[in-house]
Amino acid sequence: MTRTATSCRFTSQRAESVGFVDAGGARLHYEVCGAGEPLVLLHGNSESLGYFGAQMPVFSERYRVVALDTRAHGESTRGDGVLDFARLSDDVVAVLDALGIDSAHILGYSDGGNTALTLALREPERVRSLIINGANLDPHGLGAKFRVPATLAWIAGGVVAPLSARVRRQRELLELMVRHPHIAASDLGSIAVPTLVIVGEGDAIPRSHTELIARSIPGAELTIVPDAGHACAEERPAAFNAAVLGFLACADTFGQ
Repeated sequence: MTRTATSCRFTSQRAESVGFVDAGGARLHYEVCGAGEPLVLLHGNSESLGYFGAQMPVFSERYRVVALDTRAHGESTRGDGVLDFARLSDDVVAVLDALGIDSAHILGYSDGGNTALTLALREPERVRSLIINGANLDPHGLGAKFRVPATLAWIAGGVVAPLSARVRRQRELLELMVRHPHIAASDLGSIAVPTLVIVGEGDAIPRSHTELIARSIPGAELTIVPDAGHACAEERPAAFNAAVLGFLACADTFGQ
């Protein structure tokens, strides 16, 4: 079931809708702006679609941009069942189905990149191209800068979680980082759509791990955004947006 309203927090003049989709016991929030080929934006852990505030206005000039609040993030509720990347990729499909979109360009940042890779492996027909920003294939690929404090917080949270619903929710999100994902590099060879792997020069994801992802996807491009860290879309939006739009301009002609 979908409920929509005619407004958009980022680009109201180009708004199509703001809405909610019921899926797996959750109420998933999304916003749609612009027209053209669909481009889905997936944010990172403990964030919301607001992370893409510098991308929505620019991308919606050329594309029908669909930004999601991941389950248990932003205005989306937790729902029932497990919280893992297979479930989150199913949520993307639910939103696409509700909007009548057969396939889309998928841009995923951090945990959103893990969801995008999972979606491409599980539902390849729903993906026109991939933009993977700061993703990792397994917990060790997260890099010690993120993994160590996240693991310590997850362990500490286990003591308090029985007494606090808020801590239980935070610990569950941390668990997505310290115990997930589980994507084999060898499986990435099945991805057959144009792919851009893009990271900041100082990303907390080790460069070797990012290069492994790019090397494992046939024909994938690797772009390094200078003077930027993990959140390069937020830190260097002009450079990030230019790289993504340049890639999409070529991806649009793929298979023609």
